Amino acid sequence: MIDVYTWATPNGHKVHIMLEECALPYRVVPVDIGSGAQFEQHFLQISPNNKIPAIVDPDGPDGQPMSLFESGAILLYLAGKTGRLLPADVRGKYEVLQWLMFQMGSVGPMLGQAHHFRLYAPEKLPYAIERYTREAQRLYGVINRRLAASTYLGGKDYSIADIAVFPWLRSWKNQGIELSDYPHLKGWFDEIAKRPAVQRGLEVLAQQRQPLTSDKAREVLFGQTAATARPARR
Repeated sequence: MIDVYTWATPNGHKVHIMLEECALPYRVVPVDIGSGAQFEQHFLQISPNNKIPAIVDPDGPDGQPMSLFESGAILLYLAGKTGRLLPADVRGKYEVLQWLMFQMGSVGPMLGQAHHFRLYAPEKLPYAIERYTREAQRLYGVINRRLAASTYLGGKDYSIADIAVFPWLRSWKNQGIELSDYPHLKGWFDEIAKRPAVQRGLEVLAQQRQPLTSDKAREVLFGQTAATARPARR
């Protein structure tokens, strides 16, 4: 059984959904990022960048335990382990991988900044809010144009690229987006939201997550705590 160190965030949801889609048994290990659990030494041994999600698979590729951090790497690992949701042919695989990297390099970081400056920053900075809201709109436009020409992001079949992007778009209102402005994206979004595995994945820890309204939670996530966290010496 795979141990999943996680919380109810877009990056956590990616891995929950993938595990559900692949029908892999897993055990949830909550890492409450609002309370600072991501800086505990046992977690830093698995995820040195103090970010969720991370996994420990007791049955790794060589029969030995395998730990992984970074959600994109975990999606690739689980796709390789199960032979699912990533095409086997070379062209198809790279069609999917480019959109996975698009999520990792653009969608996640830029929409994360939109969330921060629109919702969480202690000072409302018009320049930052406008910059990241406009970047969110641009990214939604990129996805919408792709889905005008392709059933799914990676091609004709549902894949890890769709699993990676979908959770980040669930907070479209917080990103300054009107989903109806992107009809091809909206059709894709609504279809994926109906998938039973997606619905199960989104329920993982959903009841435990609390709004990040306290000063302590904001300091933990956005202050200097991360800069002082150090993995234990081995």
